Amino acid sequence: RQLERRCWCSAEKARSQVLGLVPILRWLPRYRLRDWLLGDVMSGLIVGVLLVPQSIAYSLLASQDPVYGLYTSFFASIIYALLGSSRHISVGIFGVLCLLVGQVVDRELALAGYLTERSGNHSAALLADPGNHSGAGDCDRSCYAITVGATVTFTAGVYQVLMGIFQVGFVSVYLSDSLLSGFATGASLTILTSQVKYMLGLKVARPQGWFALFKTWYSVLANLANTNLCDLLTSLVCLLVLIPTKEINGRFKAKLKAPIPFELFVVIAATLASHFGDFSGTYGSSVAGAIPTGFLPPRMPAWALIPNVAVDAFSIAIVGFAITVSLSEMFAKKHGYSVDANQEMYALGVCNILPSFFHCFTTSAALTKTLVKESTGCQTQVSGLVSGLVLLLVLLLIAPLFYSLQKCVLAVIIVVNLRGALQKFTDLPRMWRVNRLDAAVWLVTMATSALVNTELGLLVGVMASALCVLGRTQRAQVRELGRTKAGELYEELAEYGGLQTHPGVLVCRYAAPIYYANQSLFKASLYRRAGLDPVQERVRRLRFQKQSQQQQEGAGAPGLEEGGAAVTLVTSPRCFHSLVIDCSAVLFLDTAGVAALKEVRKDYGAVGIRVVLARCSPSVLDDLQRGGY
Repeated sequence: RQLERRCWCSAEKARSQVLGLVPILRWLPRYRLRDWLLGDVMSGLIVGVLLVPQSIAYSLLASQDPVYGLYTSFFASIIYALLGSSRHISVGIFGVLCLLVGQVVDRELALAGYLTERSGNHSAALLADPGNHSGAGDCDRSCYAITVGATVTFTAGVYQVLMGIFQVGFVSVYLSDSLLSGFATGASLTILTSQVKYMLGLKVARPQGWFALFKTWYSVLANLANTNLCDLLTSLVCLLVLIPTKEINGRFKAKLKAPIPFELFVVIAATLASHFGDFSGTYGSSVAGAIPTGFLPPRMPAWALIPNVAVDAFSIAIVGFAITVSLSEMFAKKHGYSVDANQEMYALGVCNILPSFFHCFTTSAALTKTLVKESTGCQTQVSGLVSGLVLLLVLLLIAPLFYSLQKCVLAVIIVVNLRGALQKFTDLPRMWRVNRLDAAVWLVTMATSALVNTELGLLVGVMASALCVLGRTQRAQVRELGRTKAGELYEELAEYGGLQTHPGVLVCRYAAPIYYANQSLFKASLYRRAGLDPVQERVRRLRFQKQSQQQQEGAGAPGLEEGGAAVTLVTSPRCFHSLVIDCSAVLFLDTAGVAALKEVRKDYGAVGIRVVLARCSPSVLDDLQRGGY
């Protein structure tokens, strides 16, 4: 009957399901035109303008041609506006995901035989040749790079949609803030290192495998004599312009109605200087190359590549989802509405699956653009639609004008945008003072992500977080409680003065679940706090009884009452007849935890002490009942 009720469908239920899957159908009919339209249009225009240079720049990080970054931002903005449950986040290109995608792309390029840096931009050739290239044999380097990137994106999107369908959005809670922050900071160091070669104009391949950061710096230092002076000077000028102007935008954020798009100004000025100065022809400076207008014909992902990238795609899917959900919940809480984690996973999956057929790579929410979007008046995802229109205009009309844009300028834009993540180092002392375990997770995750391997950093961070959770449960100690003068509350004797205790009754509290990993520690802490180990006490009593009997038999003395001498003569630091364990802070019990409590009751009962469990929650009572306590 339950199954029949779940499978039964009506028009109202079908409508509710559709509205849940496509949230824009729910809120768009209630859109307040006069109140919201101006803010949405303004924020959409501003974010769209910011997306143009960043989309081109982050394509470099993902080892792709510039046009693919514009495609990615366009499709992500439109699709998330239709399917997302957050009103404020901006979904598109994100530096950490671009790094992860770029590492996979470079690895597959090396395996396919593309061992040198790409010498040109061949997306125009793709426009003329719409065939479905699925391998390296019928595809140049640029074509194969986007094939790998799109396949990774498709696979990650499938993972995300499946997790949304199976309602596993709760997995985001296992990625703590300290873990995500450490991972982002470590990845930012890797991103910074990967862009140095472009800022210096060096032709060195991105190293593969572990310890890529050290390998990259070694290659850069070994080739330092080959630095392109034009690229170096351009990078220095752009840094001198962008770093102070970023500070200006941050410092006067409250006074400015919108952030000034200095990045766009730098891109325009650098493109004009490179074009009229012929930096590419005269000085050998590496430029963006031809960026075609319009859209390339859709292509299927390379199915044969999926086994190669499946593991990488899973970590990319988890990172993208965790960042998106954390930002969604942060802004939803700030503005007083709720988001659905499973719907976010589903929306993000579609943002990756559909665009993967149109030469795009992986997307997620990005903090910087989301902050800009929220601070410039965004009310709904109509803002995302407006940003998509700005990118569409660029793709249809303006994109070819960026032909002469130097790659070193794009690298500078990427590096300057890492400022927020790198500033997390200054928060480390405060984090250490607040919680050393969280600080340790941050340090371990950051160091592993930066120095060893980015994907491994995520795994190590998850393991470190899990160990910290286990450590917290194992560090819990049994505390003795006393009664307040009013007689209604029990508090820890070590923390409060003036508390009263019951004669002959020991009241204790254990503030952790009792399960297989800490049940022995719980018993040891309880025995230590009580000052009486019942097992040892039982052994002492038996030994004393035996010795007493031997003495009586040897001396011929009249018999004593059984056990009387032992009970009278064995001394103990504590004298109590009842032990009360306050279980209000015990969240759950497993089989080992129930067995430990049964053992405590049995052992203390053997020496004449009664054990009582107090203030058990319904779930703990259920665990005790099922365990036969």
